[in-house]
Amino acid sequence: MAMSKIKKGDMVRVIAGKDKGKDGKVVSVKNGRVVVEGINRVTKHTKPSQANPNGGIVEMDAPIDISNVMYLSQGKPTRVGFKVENGSKVRFAKATGEVID
Repeated sequence: MAMSKIKKGDMVRVIAGKDKGKDGKVVSVKNGRVVVEGINRVTKHTKPSQANPNGGIVEMDAPIDISNVMYLSQGKPTRVGFKVENGSKVRFAKATGEVID
């Protein structure tokens, strides 16, 4: 799979789905899906385990497709591009031109 334009720790805005318009921090990125803090909350029924001896109903963040989030630059959603600067590949915000990392 190609290099992802969204990385762990980025601030993103949801642009599609039930949580459209909400902002959050990316917790993990895997297989074209992202888990965003406080977005796409679901309830999951769990069996008793050593970590949770009683089991029961647990609320957690479920992954959403990476195409449904957009990087936030200075509080505004923007597309992300790649360019080579000083011999290294960096991400930059297309709206403002600022280098992300």
